[in-house]
Amino acid sequence: MSPAAALLVAVGAAVGAPARYLVDDLLAARVGRGFPWGTLAVNLLGSLVLGVVLGLAARDAVSEHAVALVGTGFCGAFTTASTFAWEVVALAETGRWRRATAYVVVSLVVGAGLAAAAYGLASA
Repeated sequence: MSPAAALLVAVGAAVGAPARYLVDDLLAARVGRGFPWGTLAVNLLGSLVLGVVLGLAARDAVSEHAVALVGTGFCGAFTTASTFAWEVVALAETGRWRRATAYVVVSLVVGAGLAAAAYGLASA
């Protein structure tokens, strides 16, 4: 990775992490913290954005620098596997197995579906 690409990753991450925090905070204020809506929203949106960026890159419609900035930097910091895992455990530990299961299924199935659909549309 070139120094320029590394800098772009850092810039994207510097935007993605606070954006994740703000989305989570906004959703928690509106719907409460009984279900991890914020993390679900950022992970699904991040999957969609990453699919678009990589689809565009597959047909050379965006540069490697755009992939570094948006795909690796922004999406990498905007989405979160660790918070997702912790929230699944927290739901399960408090006996909310149905919510935990729904969260896992929706996150994985819808997230992968969004990424695949976005990639397919953007690379066409």
